[in-house]
Amino acid sequence: MLALDGHLQHYSWGSTTALPQFLGRESDGRAWAEVWFGAHPLAPATAPGGRRLDDVIAADPARMLGADVGRAFGDRLPYLLKVIAPERPLSLQVHPTREHAAESFAAENAAGLALDSPLRTYRDANHKPEMLIALTRFTALCGFRTPRRAAVILEGLGTDLTDRLHRLLVDNPTAHGMRAAFRTLVSTSMRPTAQAVGEVVEACRARTRAGTSPSPRIDRFVSLLAEDHPGDPGVVAALLLNPVTLDAGEAMYVPAGALHAYIHGMGLEVMAASDNVLRAGLTPKKVDADEVLQCVSVTAAPPLRVAPERQSATSIAYYAPVDDFELALTELPGTAESGESMASGAPEATGASGATGAPEGSGDEPVRIPGSGPRIVLGLEGEMTLSTGSGTHALAAGQAVFVPAAEGTLRAHGHGRFAQASVP
Repeated sequence: MLALDGHLQHYSWGSTTALPQFLGRESDGRAWAEVWFGAHPLAPATAPGGRRLDDVIAADPARMLGADVGRAFGDRLPYLLKVIAPERPLSLQVHPTREHAAESFAAENAAGLALDSPLRTYRDANHKPEMLIALTRFTALCGFRTPRRAAVILEGLGTDLTDRLHRLLVDNPTAHGMRAAFRTLVSTSMRPTAQAVGEVVEACRARTRAGTSPSPRIDRFVSLLAEDHPGDPGVVAALLLNPVTLDAGEAMYVPAGALHAYIHGMGLEVMAASDNVLRAGLTPKKVDADEVLQCVSVTAAPPLRVAPERQSATSIAYYAPVDDFELALTELPGTAESGESMASGAPEATGASGATGAPEGSGDEPVRIPGSGPRIVLGLEGEMTLSTGSGTHALAAGQAVFVPAAEGTLRAHGHGRFAQASVP
């Protein structure tokens, strides 16, 4: 097992306190946005001795990844685990399919664009489906509403821009109408002025004060987004999207093509090992409306919430409909003797006879952790000890360890909670 030092990312939308507290470090006043625990070459975690995790894996892929993962994904770790802590809204964004990413990455390579070039959109050839599990109350926008519901939200705001959008959706209440409305907001040729966006924001605030809003939550989101990104058309695009609020332990899956923006909270993200982000707005970074419009799905769909399934008396798993990753949470016996467990909403584990599962032990008795293959284990609370056939490793909140596939069965004892990212 290898202790991992995660790769910190300091973006303007991050919290100055949440991640330092989680990692047990002193805040330095900067915004700590994300910490990456993975082997993506742009920001790999480091193992003892300062070795990059991607280099460690490349030196012995058979032991690190195992034969099954090697056959499916080659000599690379297929997932990336992050802790994310937005204090302010992230960009309005979408992720490409694997096929589109591979084609576009090859085209940018052929054009001679360096990986760190500001002109580049694709950082790798992979897709980036992702799943977020809330560690605290977490707010977001994800996926388009039905055209008819979006028309209701727009109706009565009384601005030229919202009247145009409303007309598009009423005249064509289909995905085509929604695409036309979204294109009106983000395309270079039709992008509304900052003044037009400001008028919509004031109209949303006015109907909130009057108590006449058909969706007070989305109007609050619009006002919040406008504080950080005044005049940005992405603020108005929020009126077309589903607002999402996750409580701790609740999860949401974001497939390729789903337009989304994380707003506030702290959560675990597990995703395919990619950094391909196509931005439509709400950011000072590069906006690529043409690529967003190529990749975005405007089909109306509610946010894809993922209900955890109980693997054992101590572990629950969140399964996404992809082969790249899954994530499990383990709560060792006695950890939640008082207070509510994050896993409390999952059904009890049952054996073949239907009997409720019971912990293998409590306190210092080791518990077998479900799963196999290459795993990244991240402490969330308390102190515990991980063990395999070859040794043990102490783990505390904010600390992570890479468990090579060759290590086989993993056990844990102590008191605490941890997350485990792995391959299905």
